[in-house]
Amino acid sequence: MNPFNYYVRAFKKYADFNGRARRSEYWYFFLFNIIALMVAAGIDSLYGMPVLYGIYALASFIPGLAVAIRRLHDTDKSGWFILIALIPLIGLILIYFMCVDGTPGTNKYGPNPKEVLAGDDLARHLVED
Repeated sequence: MNPFNYYVRAFKKYADFNGRARRSEYWYFFLFNIIALMVAAGIDSLYGMPVLYGIYALASFIPGLAVAIRRLHDTDKSGWFILIALIPLIGLILIYFMCVDGTPGTNKYGPNPKEVLAGDDLARHLVED
C-alpha cells in the first residue's frame, strides 16, 4: 500500500476507535501529520495569522487519537492506555507500545491487520496473481 494511503485511511476512519491498526498505518499517519502541521505553520507565518495551523490541528486531532487507540488495540492494550501520555516521563512508554509488533492472530479487538486482505488489497492481490 502507498504510504500516503495510510494517512488518508486515518481520515476516512475519522472517529473509528474499534479494530486494530498496523505499525505502518500509525507511523505513516504520524509522519504525514507532522509534515502537514509544519506546512500549515509555514503558511501561517507568511501571513502572520495562526489560522490554518489551528484548523488543521483541530481537524486531525480525532483521527490521530483514533489511529493511536487502534494501534494500542493491535498490541492487545486498552485504548485507555493513551492516558499514560499525561504522566511525565512514564508517558514515554507509549512510544514502545507504538513500536512493538502487534499480537499475532486474532485478539479481543479483532483479526490481525497483517493477515487480513480486505477490499482493494484483495482485489489488487487477485489481479496481480
